[in-house]
Amino acid sequence: MRLSLRDLTVHYGKRVALEGVKFDARGGEVVALIGPNGSGKSTLLRAIAGLQRHAGGVVVLEGATREAIGFMPQDTGARAALTVLETVLLGRRRALGWRVPGAELARAAEVLRQLGIATLAGRLLGELSGGQRQLVFLAQLLAAEPRVLLLDEPTSALDIRHTLSLLALVRELTRGRGLVTIIAIHDLNAAARFADRVALLCEGRLLAEGRPDGVLTEATIARAYGVHAHVHAAPDGHIAISPSHALGAA
Repeated sequence: MRLSLRDLTVHYGKRVALEGVKFDARGGEVVALIGPNGSGKSTLLRAIAGLQRHAGGVVVLEGATREAIGFMPQDTGARAALTVLETVLLGRRRALGWRVPGAELARAAEVLRQLGIATLAGRLLGELSGGQRQLVFLAQLLAAEPRVLLLDEPTSALDIRHTLSLLALVRELTRGRGLVTIIAIHDLNAAARFADRVALLCEGRLLAEGRPDGVLTEATIARAYGVHAHVHAAPDGHIAISPSHALGAA
């Protein structure tokens, strides 16, 4: 199972959003897609998902079809009139008819349990917090059993406990099912802890790609983000990033 990007280029009119991006994402690995605001992370995920036309390059998926790609955008377009369970079942719409089999209900309930939100099953989406809705739409995505997971800022509205739990679950599912998983994320420490590899975008170009300790260096962070950061080893062996100030700031 492999997803290969070969010189992927995207234009928005005359503006170049992505230029010549190329890297591989392999089954069983989590790739953290990082970079400053406006660097092209969301555009890249949408291009991989087939939702954004690209001006050049190709996306090659080996070992699965394009229908196996599951994409969770930042804006999920919540339908407030649906319950949580109904929303998750929509992820299985290809397998469902007019009647919902018991096995499908059980599958949806299990995904909700894995994400720690089983008690929300009967609640309406409009009653939930932003973080709870994020978990519901991730449950919907997982219920479809994709082979490729593309997650755009899935933890942006989550507290630290749910962030850690969600990323640990995604890593476990990725390894256990041999998924290709790419997560756009701003939290560099979370990327260092949970990703097998990191792809750093800056101004639409791939600045660096590789293991977290090879990409998340003080020099690379300064170049991409314009901040001084101290990179050091955490007690558990992962690297930790402690930003101190913006470069050029007083």
